[in-house]
Amino acid sequence: MAEEVDVVVVGSCMTDLVSQTPRLPKAGETIHGHKFFIGFGGKGANQCVQAARLGAKTAMVCKVGKDFFGSNYIQNFKDNAVCTAFVTQTAEAMTGAASIIVNDAGENAIVIVAGANMLLGEEELEQARSALAKAKVLLCQLEISSHISLQALRIARQSNVKTIFNPAPAIPDLHTDFYRESDIFCCNESEAELLTGTRVASVNDAGHAGLELLKRGCAAVIVTLGPQGCVVLQASNPNPKHIPTTKVTPVDTTGAGDSFMGALAFYMAHYPSMPLEEMSRRANLVAAVSVQSIGTQTSYPFKKDLAAELF
Repeated sequence: MAEEVDVVVVGSCMTDLVSQTPRLPKAGETIHGHKFFIGFGGKGANQCVQAARLGAKTAMVCKVGKDFFGSNYIQNFKDNAVCTAFVTQTAEAMTGAASIIVNDAGENAIVIVAGANMLLGEEELEQARSALAKAKVLLCQLEISSHISLQALRIARQSNVKTIFNPAPAIPDLHTDFYRESDIFCCNESEAELLTGTRVASVNDAGHAGLELLKRGCAAVIVTLGPQGCVVLQASNPNPKHIPTTKVTPVDTTGAGDSFMGALAFYMAHYPSMPLEEMSRRANLVAAVSVQSIGTQTSYPFKKDLAAELF
């Protein structure tokens, strides 16, 4: 193992193949786009890169293909000072990819092929067990096999490592242990809606949904609300607290939720005694910076780009 890490992320890597077009094509139609770029994405990797850019020592546990995209992704982690000791390459599937078409109105059509992400298994978790047990924080999502995410959370909890779980993309029949194994259960409005079956259209609604999630056994719940900030609830103090954020003019909101998650993991690892409301307030501000420039990971701020009072 490389030096001890603060934040371990068990999750996904995706290569984003993005075409910008005047409009979305119809079935069987070929149209000309005006820009193409390849980006680094995947919820797990996004969150890991944001935590690393804020100064956390991070390690990624993930699987990529033995292909051009996989090798590029490993280099991307190295460029962002993420430990790659637990990034494995497989010849059995391609690196996860997202083909994204974005029209001039900002609407998109996306095809995701999870590929190698779904082959991350128990064996890879075992290899990373020592890192998982020694970390300060473990962060998981649902873009890999859900039982692997749950297993990672269990390993971390057994070693008293703080766990953050982001149930994204949400599944309606989430295993009940996910709640019990989460020190912080953090989801957005649509995920909260799917998990609780109640509409989340306001700060008040988010509070009600958060209480329902808290009852399922989490130590704390955060429901993120984009430009409205987030709502924080804790088992020790179940009154929902609304944490507003600064008003900014968004340029590209892609990956803002992952920026929030990565920042939250950084604060939990580096300032464990900071109140969760304050961690959330700061994570809101980091995410607000990320929406002010184009791209996903390319928009994530480094520590040097942010106000000193955030540290």
